Amino acid sequence: MIRRLWSRACASVSVVALGAAVLAPSTPAFAQAAPAAVDPAAVVAAPAGSGPRLWVVKDEDSTLYLFGTVHVLKPETPWGSAKLDRAFASADEYWFEIADLNDAAGAVPIIQAKGVSPDRPLSSLLTAEELADLDAAARQVGSTGASLDPLRPWFAALQLAIASITKAGYLPQNGGDQVLHARAAAAGKPIKGFETMAQQIGFIADMSEKAQLAMLRSGLKEFEQAPEFLGRMVGAWSTGDVDSLDALIGQEMKAQSPEMYDVMLTRRNADWTRQILTLLEGSGTAFISVGAGHLAGADSVQTMLAKRGVKVEEVRD
Repeated sequence: MIRRLWSRACASVSVVALGAAVLAPSTPAFAQAAPAAVDPAAVVAAPAGSGPRLWVVKDEDSTLYLFGTVHVLKPETPWGSAKLDRAFASADEYWFEIADLNDAAGAVPIIQAKGVSPDRPLSSLLTAEELADLDAAARQVGSTGASLDPLRPWFAALQLAIASITKAGYLPQNGGDQVLHARAAAAGKPIKGFETMAQQIGFIADMSEKAQLAMLRSGLKEFEQAPEFLGRMVGAWSTGDVDSLDALIGQEMKAQSPEMYDVMLTRRNADWTRQILTLLEGSGTAFISVGAGHLAGADSVQTMLAKRGVKVEEVRD
C-alpha cells in the first residue's frame, strides 16, 4: 500500500513531500528528496501535452477553474496546454491545497510531534523478518533500518517511498502545484489555501496505528514497484485519462484501506466543496489547483458539486 499511499500523496497531499524531507535521515539518497522552491522569477512553461483535464464552474458573476496536479514529476513530463494558460492568466486569485507550499520551517514542529516516537520504535512493532526487510529497503536508498527505527510507521513508509521515487527522477520541484504556485507568485495576485500544513500532515499521521502498520508492511513488499506505479499514474494524469487515474488511486485505496480513503479523499472533498460553494457566492475568477485524485471518481469534487446543484463543465479548448 505504500505505492497507493504515495500515489495518493503525489496526487492529493501537497505538503507531504515537504514534511517528509524536513527530518529525512542525513544521507545522500534521502537528501535528494528535499523539495527546492521554484523561483517565481525563473518560471517557465510546463512541457506541452494534450492533457490533463480542466473543468470550470460558473454562475452570473463567478468563474472557477478546477485543475488537478501531481505533486512530484519528472521535468520532461508533458502537461502544459494553451487552455490551461488562458484559464490561469484570467484568474483574480489562486487556490491551492495549502497557501504556502515551501514552508519547511513550519513543517518541522509538526513532523517532530507526529512523525517521531522514540518511546515506541518500529523495532517494538515489527517482527524480526519485517525489520530485516525494512533495513534492506532502506539500504537501497542509502539509509538503514536503524535510522528509521524512531519514526512512526506512516513517516517511515513515506521516507522510503519518497527516496525511492526521487531516485527514479520524480521531484517535488517539478510538481504541477509547485510550478503553478510559482507562476501565481510571479503574477502578484492573492494565493489562498483550502487547508493548513498541520491539517495536511495530520490526515496521515492521525490514522490508527493499525492502519499505519498495514501501510508500512505492504509498502515493504511493494517497495521496488513504487516508481513503476507512479509512472502509470502520471501517464494517466498527463493524458487526461481520469477513469484510469481513479482506478489506480481511489478505487484501489478504497478496497485496501477504507479508513485512508475516507480520511484522504471523501472528507476533504466534502470540505472543499463547501468552500467552493462559498466562493460562488462571491464574484470574480479563481483558478483552483488540487491533487488530481480529488477530481476523479464517484466521490470527486465535481460529483459533490453536482449533487449540490452546481453544473461542472470540462474546458475542451
